[in-house]
Amino acid sequence: MQSLRVKIIYKMNFTTKTIKVMLKTIKVLSCLTGFLMFISCADEIEQVNPPVLLPTITSGTLPVLYIDTENNEPIVSKEVYLNAYYRLDPMGTEGVEALGTEAEPLPMRIRGRGHSSWKGVKKPYKIKLGKKTAILGMPENKHWALLKPTENTVAGLQLGKLMGLAWTPSFRPIEVVLNGDYIGLYFLTETIRIDENRVNIYEQQDKETNPDLIKGGWLVEVDNYHDENQITIPENSQWNLTLRYHSPENLSEAQLKWLTDEFKAINAAIYSSDKTSTEWEKYIDVESMARFFILQEVMDNPDGFHGSFYLHKDLAADARWTAGPVWDLVCYNREKTDYTFRMKVHYGFTPHWIGEIMHYESFGRAVRSVWRAVYPERLSEIYNYIDETVLPLGAAWNKDCERWNDDPTQTVSLRAERIKTALKRNMEWFDQHLPQSAVER
Repeated sequence: MQSLRVKIIYKMNFTTKTIKVMLKTIKVLSCLTGFLMFISCADEIEQVNPPVLLPTITSGTLPVLYIDTENNEPIVSKEVYLNAYYRLDPMGTEGVEALGTEAEPLPMRIRGRGHSSWKGVKKPYKIKLGKKTAILGMPENKHWALLKPTENTVAGLQLGKLMGLAWTPSFRPIEVVLNGDYIGLYFLTETIRIDENRVNIYEQQDKETNPDLIKGGWLVEVDNYHDENQITIPENSQWNLTLRYHSPENLSEAQLKWLTDEFKAINAAIYSSDKTSTEWEKYIDVESMARFFILQEVMDNPDGFHGSFYLHKDLAADARWTAGPVWDLVCYNREKTDYTFRMKVHYGFTPHWIGEIMHYESFGRAVRSVWRAVYPERLSEIYNYIDETVLPLGAAWNKDCERWNDDPTQTVSLRAERIKTALKRNMEWFDQHLPQSAVER
């Protein structure tokens, strides 16, 4: 009995102690809850006001383009432009004019651009300024692109100028801050358009019906993506030719019929079984095609005749389709064992036209003539240009690598040496493998 009383008292004491502990715990939890509610309310108050942005740190070595979209809306579309404002700070760069100010930025619109490049973490952009403006020493225009920087772009676009193509886009390196976020190093690049400062030809009007005016003023692109403003026709028994028309953009039935019939006729002429025929030369400027071909071989660019293959045609009695401008140039950086359009790459590609054109003596003759005029003296200028353009970008490229968590070992010196080595190797191979004449074959 005595033992039972002790057990009961022990249990009661234990229960009382437990209750006291629980009460203390409740007090602590109440205080903690009140504290958390205070923090939560404070957070709600802060969220009403815009967050305070930390100072953006650029490399300080290049002009900086500041872009702010309306309401800081993110850029998620390649089709829909967002309203935005911009200003350009020269950052002390000699000869660069400031555009806009922080208090009074200038109007613009911006959207995404590209195909495979748009899938990357760092995005390329298409921008349209409120009015035609000269930027960083490039002629005035509304339309520009912000491209991810590569040594291939540096080399390829300069080679277009050294090769004497009708027009090649220019670019300037800049750093970009978008909605207060430093997004790194970009190349501000002229886009391909009919304009007196770019592709300087007659510009055909949308919905034109006059047959005399439909024959010229065209800017088209042999494309390898399904997109808007395209026609697709058979090129041969193995593949189709997809053509995107950039200018004009909105075709009348007459324009659509003319363009379709024109390229059917070009295909038929190029694929003629008689390789002594000059029929294809009535449509294509042979020398421009030779210059375009040489550039693709020197760059070892498999996309040269696959996609981003532009052609343009002026309005004149003797006007023919001119190859170019060049765009989207890559260097596959490998040991050349054949012409680029015959060598395999890690993806499937279609070498439009070039495999057939190579069989025409007129084309081979044009290639040999152009090559003798540019190699080695003219093309050797590319090496100094690469050093002068790429090496000063060290600080900005390092900042870009930090921002996008890219490989920091890809220094500007490594980039410059890599592309120079590739170009030298490709030029030496091409010089020993020029298209042969009928007699040499």
